[in-house]
Amino acid sequence: MAKKLTAKNIQQEVSKGLVLVDFWADWCNPCKMMNPVLDELEKKYHGQIKFAKVDVEKNRDVALKYDVMSIPTLLLFKDGIAKEKISGYRSQIAMEQYLDSKLSK
Repeated sequence: MAKKLTAKNIQQEVSKGLVLVDFWADWCNPCKMMNPVLDELEKKYHGQIKFAKVDVEKNRDVALKYDVMSIPTLLLFKDGIAKEKISGYRSQIAMEQYLDSKLSK
């Protein structure tokens, strides 16, 4: 289960390794479409990539800090630094190709 992040715990949770953070909201249909994709990716990459979520309605300050302008937005952190941003829905295959390329670096 993806860790829920807030302004209080985001820095600690993304500080080590690769962390994929999903910025989402309850009312966002593309976000709902991403949920099963992210659930499957979390199972596949268990132990290699950590998965986390930020509810932008409850954590607007976090979304603003990372310039999240639309949702869903996925931010890939490496050792505490936001390295890349992906906005919009992506298929599981597309996400696997993306994450595989990041693991091979």
